[in-house]
Parts: sequence; structure tokens; C-alpha cells
Amino acid sequence: MKKNKEIRSQNTEVRAAKEGRTISGYALVFDQETDMGYYRERIDRQALKEANMDDVRALFNHNSDYVLARTASNTLVLEVDDKGLRYEFEAPNTTAGNDVLEMVRRGDLSGSSFAFFVRGDKWDEKDRDTPLRTITDISEMLDVGPVTYPAYTQTSVTARSVQAMQQEQGKNEVHQFRRKRELDLINIA
Repeated sequence: MKKNKEIRSQNTEVRAAKEGRTISGYALVFDQETDMGYYRERIDRQALKEANMDDVRALFNHNSDYVLARTASNTLVLEVDDKGLRYEFEAPNTTAGNDVLEMVRRGDLSGSSFAFFVRGDKWDEKDRDTPLRTITDISEMLDVGPVTYPAYTQTSVTARSVQAMQQEQGKNEVHQFRRKRELDLINIA
């Protein structure tokens, strides 16, 4: 049976330390619905229970040319908690690492993302216009990391204080509108 790689971006909380090179955030948040265009989706809090996360990469914008860290080399730490899947790494002293660190600190990056294989899901089609897909079992996590355009809007990328993050929430609403418009245009094409 062929596995289909799926990629999801979330507007998740990502932080870079003002001093040092630590970047951390949430690649996914449990039990939050997002509009995927022609359906809604949520990740069940048990979905990662048996997921293979032995060799996950931290990538910028899912681009394998921009490797930031890796679990197999102990440079990427993943933690499943009550909120979702948290990641943390020290930005490498590379062009990509330095650029991502600066963009997170400045607040230019607005989300996180994850790529994965699904082993189990269920569909609720009570609302025929926008059915709800619940991902119940992720078999393998492939990559996590900061992205420019997140699909999931429950989180934000920031390297600033909590107060600055709250001020940015108004900007996130504008970004959500823009992302929905992009998805609508894709669906028209």
C-alpha cells in the first residue's frame, strides 16, 4: 500500500531566545480545527501515540536544502505534551540557520509546519459543505519547523515577549484572511 506524505502548516508559537540560538515552538496543536479549503481538519490528541519520530528533521518551509536540526543527530528535541508536538533546536551557524533565527526574532515568520504519514483517520460529514477529518493515528513524523505561510492558524511564530505576541494577534487575523483567499484561489484553478 502506497503511503501519501501529508504536509500541514500551523500558525504555532515559535520563539527564538533573545540571547543564544534556541528556537522552539509547536509543530502541531491537538484538537484544533482548521479550514483546509473543502474540508476541516483536526489532530486527535492520541494521534502521535505510536508515531515513529526517530529521524525527524527540522526544515525551513519543508525545504530539504534548509536543514536546521535532526533527531537522529540529537540536535532536534521533540516533546509531546497536552498542547501538541513541541520542538526545540539550536539554530546552526549556517546561512539558513542564521537567516531563520533572525526572521523568528524579528517576527517575520508566522507559523510552524509538519510533514507526516497518516495511518488512521475518520470523517464526519454531518456538515456536507465542510466535512470534518480527524487524524487519529500518525504513523511517521517526517519533518517539523518554521514556515512562512501556515495552514493551521492556532499558533504564531515569534521571538518577542508575550506582550508583543498579544499585539501581533490582530495581524494574525489579517494573515488568516490572506491564507483562506490563497486556498480559495487554488481551489478555483
